[in-house]
Amino acid sequence: MKIITFKNEHRKKHFDFFSGMNHPHFNITANVDVTDALAFFKDNSLPISFCLVYVLARAANEVREFRWRIRDKGIVEHDAVHPSFTVPTDEADVFSFCTVDYEKDAAAFIVSARKITELMKTNPSFEDEPGRDDYLFMSAIPWVSFTSMQHAMNYHPHDSVPRISWGKFFTQNDKTLMPLSVQVHHALVDGRHVGRYFEHVENMMEKPANVFFRDGHKNNEL
Repeated sequence: MKIITFKNEHRKKHFDFFSGMNHPHFNITANVDVTDALAFFKDNSLPISFCLVYVLARAANEVREFRWRIRDKGIVEHDAVHPSFTVPTDEADVFSFCTVDYEKDAAAFIVSARKITELMKTNPSFEDEPGRDDYLFMSAIPWVSFTSMQHAMNYHPHDSVPRISWGKFFTQNDKTLMPLSVQVHHALVDGRHVGRYFEHVENMMEKPANVFFRDGHKNNEL
């Protein structure tokens, strides 16, 4: 983790302008082509939900601004940010949070996700670890092919954790599409950064073998 200090005067003004707002977050929702990725996951018997979480978390880690967080009046940059995503439980008809440490190795991440998800089914958690802000808050809405999204949150003190949600797949022009919503703090993240995030996601969905296979071969752990 390191401290971010803006040297550019305009970038400082941008941060001050948006960090002073009562509603400093903005959301972009778009459809992502997952045709090739879903076929790849099914052909290789990979868990679709965990694969999606991995791709969405990896894309966020590859955009520097998605790893920035506001603390007091300053900014920190995390080396990595970790997905905290919703999973069903056996305890009630509402979700539990499941936090898995991000690992660039897809197989290692999926193994961890499987273990932790099983624990959450009978021992659900609804609390974040105090003092931590190196999360990516994620949620699946598999019942709706939504076109927009608004998340519940406290705006102050600054909550600068990105919110990433995906919805029900649907078919259009022989392609399978997935609605993807990204909500970020505008003092840290601008439109071009969200655009870069979507580009990373789309590239991984187009060539999933490059993401989930090592040297073109399936990892035996998957």
